[in-house]
Amino acid sequence: MKDVERIAALGQRIWYDNISRDLLASGGLRALVAQGVRGVTTNPTIFEKAVGEGEHYDADIRALDAQGAAPRAMVRELMISDVRRAADILRPVFDVSLGVDGYVSIEVAPDEAQDTRATVAEAKMLWDAIARPNVMVKIPATEAGYEAIREVLAMGINVNVTLIFSPQSYERVAGAYSRALEDRLAQGLSIDRIASVASVFVSRVDTVVDALLQEKLKVAPVAEAKRLKALLGRAGIANAQRIYQRYKDLFRGKDFARLRARGARPQWPLWASTSNKNPDYAATWYIDRLIGPDTINTVPPQTFQALLTHKPRALLEAEMAQSQTVLDGLRREGVDLPQILDNLLDEGLGSFLRSYETLVARLAHKKETLATS
Repeated sequence: MKDVERIAALGQRIWYDNISRDLLASGGLRALVAQGVRGVTTNPTIFEKAVGEGEHYDADIRALDAQGAAPRAMVRELMISDVRRAADILRPVFDVSLGVDGYVSIEVAPDEAQDTRATVAEAKMLWDAIARPNVMVKIPATEAGYEAIREVLAMGINVNVTLIFSPQSYERVAGAYSRALEDRLAQGLSIDRIASVASVFVSRVDTVVDALLQEKLKVAPVAEAKRLKALLGRAGIANAQRIYQRYKDLFRGKDFARLRARGARPQWPLWASTSNKNPDYAATWYIDRLIGPDTINTVPPQTFQALLTHKPRALLEAEMAQSQTVLDGLRREGVDLPQILDNLLDEGLGSFLRSYETLVARLAHKKETLATS
C-alpha cells in the first residue's frame, strides 16, 4: 500500500495544491492520481506562477489575442481550459467513488469577493463553461461570500469555500451549506449529488503567531521561555482541531440527520496552507496532526514528495484535548488569536488579488511580446 493510500485508510483524502499546463500535458497529473491523489486545488497565485513559466500557454495566448480577448478574459479562458483538462483526468476517480472524490477547484475572480451578485454570476459562468460534474467553484468566506455560497449551492453548483480561518467563520459556512440543501428540498430538487468542502487555512496562522512568540522569547526568563517554546507551531493546528470538533458537532449530530437521510453528504473540512513555512519544522508537520476521518489535506508539490516516504499517523482526534491547552496558553501570553484570524482573512484576500492583478498584467505584456515576435 502506498503511503498516500495509508492516509486514505485513516479517513483522509490527499489533494494536490497545484496545476500547470506542463503538469497536464506531460502526464504528471495522471501519475499523481496513480499515486493516490484524489483532487486538485488551484488559486490565483498558482495560476500566476504557472502562466509566467515557460512557453506552455503561448499558443493559447496567440489564439485568444487573435479573437480580440482582453487580458482579463484570457486569464479566465486559460484557467477554464486547465481545470477542464484536469477534471477529465480525474473523472474516473469521480465515477468510481460515486462522486465522493475526483474534484478540481477553480476560484472566482478575487476582485469580486466582496460582491455577492458578482460572485454568484461568476460562479455560474465558470460552472457552465467548464461543464464537468467534478468541478468545485471556490468562493471566499467573506460577508458577501456567505450568501453567495448558499445561492450557488442551491443552484446545484459544487462549492469549495476558501480562506476560512476562524471557528465563527467556519460555522457560518457550514450553516450556508445546510440552508442551501434545505432550499433545494423546498424546491423539490435532489441533494444527494451536491458536493462542498470547507477550506481551513493552517500554517499561515503559525507564521503570524510564531513571530509574536519569538519576539517574546528574546526577553523571556528561562521558565517563561519554556512555556513559549511549547506553543511554537501549535496555534494553527489547535485552531484546526477546534474547527474539526465543530464539524463533528454539526454534521454527525441530529441537526444534519434529516438532510443525511435525504442523501446529503457532509461538507468535509479541507486543510489548506499545509506546507512547512518554518525550516525548523518537519516537512510533514501539518500532516499527521491533521489526519482524521472525513477530512482532506491539499498539499503543494514539496509536501507531497515528503508524503511518499512518510509513515502516517492519525493524530487529529488523538491530540484533540491538547488544543484547549494551546489556546489557553496563547491567551495567557497575550496573543489575540481571534484578531489574528480576522486579519489573516483580509491578508489572504489581498494576496490573491495581487496575484490576480499580476497575472493580468503579465498576460498583457506577454500578449504584446508575442504579437511582435
